[in-house]
Amino acid sequence: MPARTGAEYIEGLRARPQDLWVEGRRVEDVTTHPAFRNVIRSLAALYAMQHDPALREEMTYVSPSSGQRVGLSFLVPRSREDLGRVRAMMKRWADYSGGMMGRTPDYLNRSLMAYATAADYCAENDPRFGENIRRYYEYVREHDLMLTHTLINPQANRSVGPGGQADPTLAARVIRETDGGIVIRGARMLATLPIADEIMVFPSTLLKATDEDRPYAFAFAIPCATKGLRFICRETFDQGGTPFDHPLGARFEEMDAVVLFDDVLVPWERVFLLRDVERCNKAFGATNAVVHMAHQVVTKNVAKTEFVLGVASLLVDAIAIEQFQHVQGKIAEIIYYLETMKAFLRASEAEAQVDKWGMMTPAWPPLDAARNMFTWMYPRMIEIIQLLGASGMMARPTQADVESPLRETIEKYYQAARQPAVDRIKLFRLAWDLALSSFGSRQVIYERFFFGDPVRMQMATFANYDRREVMERVRVFLNRPDAATSLESAAARSRELLPTSE
Repeated sequence: MPARTGAEYIEGLRARPQDLWVEGRRVEDVTTHPAFRNVIRSLAALYAMQHDPALREEMTYVSPSSGQRVGLSFLVPRSREDLGRVRAMMKRWADYSGGMMGRTPDYLNRSLMAYATAADYCAENDPRFGENIRRYYEYVREHDLMLTHTLINPQANRSVGPGGQADPTLAARVIRETDGGIVIRGARMLATLPIADEIMVFPSTLLKATDEDRPYAFAFAIPCATKGLRFICRETFDQGGTPFDHPLGARFEEMDAVVLFDDVLVPWERVFLLRDVERCNKAFGATNAVVHMAHQVVTKNVAKTEFVLGVASLLVDAIAIEQFQHVQGKIAEIIYYLETMKAFLRASEAEAQVDKWGMMTPAWPPLDAARNMFTWMYPRMIEIIQLLGASGMMARPTQADVESPLRETIEKYYQAARQPAVDRIKLFRLAWDLALSSFGSRQVIYERFFFGDPVRMQMATFANYDRREVMERVRVFLNRPDAATSLESAAARSRELLPTSE
């Protein structure tokens, strides 16, 4: 059936090796490489949920074209109930990693679904492109492919656009068009989870409507194993330890990569937008892809906040510090963040409307508020973990220590008020991996800049949020007569109407 198993995902990676580099060496087999094998197993576990008899209805639906069950994250929502179904499915996946995996397949599946449903937007650039995105969506859905994506140009000289760089092919650009397709040369960043089947190269949203920028305006998708396509990864934050020592990094290290296009041929049937700067800049908003992506992100953020609250609460309980007022205040603060995220998510679905493309689309203002507030909420939550764990996160023996002749000594000196030593060590190592390790630090940077520069995001909210109604309401208030004056005027008018006695 089209919904893949975990084994099928892993076999697909083996069958289509890509040009992937880590620490100066090309990776021969990502499924066995230390930087990727553990997260690949975690992703395989997500796919396996689709075949769990108890979760089948929650995770899949019947394809309208093949009649077979496909992943629910591909569903085109036509009702608020559909949005709820998709959210429940996405929450199930997010809970598996405690929200620590931000690029699980559902993220880009929701984007692709929106683009395909709004295919007429691409068709206005070229009639072929509308059909291309529809067919591509069906292809990915029916084969349950995993996507990565990239949309940002290299940050060499940010004072000028991509065409103004010292080398005009520093940023990926079209260098020529052929009968077979377009040829791309240059770089893009930052592809998270490069161990995917295909890459969607999204249009940049920061281009200027000049002839100089037109070669940089495009949207397309190609297999990650395409000739000339190379991924240069950062160093891994999976340090090769066990889940005991690195409970998060040893499971959920997604990896990030710069993508290089060495005269890559993109077939015409895989091109969705081309050389239309204005249309590329507006694509995310005009198709409502950004709304459905944000729906997934805020669902993930709820799972992540619940996970942090759980870790913080266990720390408090383990070392018996719940009686202190400042501790209660810190836990309450995380609770406020959690309930805020949940309220935004509920509001977005309760106020959802069918858009011009026929999709039931969550309300944008609550999701926009949620995604922007999380850029500072999450770092603050991690600071709370650091404050609660304090030096206890430094005193953290390894699994090797626990299994050594030191075991008896460790059991005596590392115990907690309400936990034996080994359980306490596992908990504090989790807190360390969440708040202090390279994996945890990357999570903080990731959340700060998930949708881009927070200042630019605030500027966009300022520019796009309709404040006219509330402004007018205040104007009316300012011009409303004083209540006391109004009463006196009314009384005076009443006296004037009374009959007079001679």
